[in-house]
Amino acid sequence: MFSVCLCARFQSCPQETHLMVVKRIFRYLAYTPLLGLFYSKDSLFNLHPYSDADYGGCRIDKKCTSGTCQFLSNSLVSWFSKTQNGVALSTTEVEYVAAGSCCAQVLWLKQQLHDFGICIDNVCIKCDNTSVINLSKNHVQHFKTKHIEIRHHILRDHFEKCDILLEYIDTLNQVADVFTKPLDNERFSAL
Repeated sequence: MFSVCLCARFQSCPQETHLMVVKRIFRYLAYTPLLGLFYSKDSLFNLHPYSDADYGGCRIDKKCTSGTCQFLSNSLVSWFSKTQNGVALSTTEVEYVAAGSCCAQVLWLKQQLHDFGICIDNVCIKCDNTSVINLSKNHVQHFKTKHIEIRHHILRDHFEKCDILLEYIDTLNQVADVFTKPLDNERFSAL
């Protein structure tokens, strides 16, 4: 997913190196036909969202990448990876923006499920940044986070109004890493 999104940025002016990377992606897909997404009809409807970000990890433009994924029980139902538009001043800000995007996606999924007669309450977004979790719980403006409040005040309203919370997850178990940074084969297979 990360590699495909990175290659998609160069659709307007591709070069020979981009073609080589795309061929490598196709070789990977051709030799891994048993990997895929499986959806069980017997699973419960529990929503498990994950949110992560990579601070300035793009080697090309040094922008930050947000990535989220949402599981309905054990089935992946929604995901995205996006380069953030603005320049972030801290890892906390980058992760906070990613968590806000994940929150918006969770609200949309909850509404879709509600339209089908399935009500899900108390969703916990898994995040591996304790500063973001503390910021979402305590909105007192500190001098180190005042810029986040000014730029992204709308995100705070999402966390206050709805029954969505942020919950800590260890970085080793952060599934959304797949959508934010290139991983080695061992780490990718583990996630």
